[in-house]
Amino acid sequence: MPSLTLTRQGAVARLCLDRPAVHNAFDDALVADLTAALEELGRDPSVRVLVLEGNGASFSAGADLNWMRGMAAASEEANREDSLRLATLMRTLDQLPRPTIARVHGAAFGGGVGLVACCDIAIGVPEAKFGLTESRLGLLPAVISPYVIAAIGARNARRYFATAEVFDAAEALRIGLLHELVPADRLDAAVERQAALLLKAAPNASADAKRLVREVAAATDRDRLDRDNAALIAALRVSPEGQEGLGAFLDKRRPSWAG
Repeated sequence: MPSLTLTRQGAVARLCLDRPAVHNAFDDALVADLTAALEELGRDPSVRVLVLEGNGASFSAGADLNWMRGMAAASEEANREDSLRLATLMRTLDQLPRPTIARVHGAAFGGGVGLVACCDIAIGVPEAKFGLTESRLGLLPAVISPYVIAAIGARNARRYFATAEVFDAAEALRIGLLHELVPADRLDAAVERQAALLLKAAPNASADAKRLVREVAAATDRDRLDRDNAALIAALRVSPEGQEGLGAFLDKRRPSWAG
């Protein structure tokens, strides 16, 4: 059975985790399939927005029990290799050269929280629940930690990594894991509204926005950062996309990418 479903609505791709019987829990097949699908979508110039969602009651319940049972019996080296595959998935989603939206209609635990944190925009419903519950098992959310900490901050991460407590969607909104909270019957409209805003932005600029944020956040040399940012905006201004955008603004017309 396929673990994913891909649909297209024009320039918007919707990638759905499709293991509803196990609440879209991760196993080695889902990790491999999701990584491959993301890599393919990242290479497709016709895709301008990706929506990541889940089928069934949950967004993603984290690790599959059978997968966990197998890894518990595996060697340390096998566990390291398995964890590196998950790390590759998270980095691929985080650095996907397309803007991404997480549509969180239900529970997200463990790696599911990682997926939400890796997306550029996260929209959820009040009924959604979240948890980084690894410490209850003597583990930690190590692989997803760079993305979760970037989303919720070190102070909140120290609490939820240690306590493993489950928190609700209002708390997820407060700490920055979610950007928007809407009733379930308005979730699709909220996702579509964000997708429409992204489609109004220039394709290259929209895709490169996350790279700019990542590089600025990691910069330690302010002089070099100023030079790099000046070079970036100069290149963008004279690029075909920049020229079209500036020309459309000055001519009071819609740019070509806006339809």
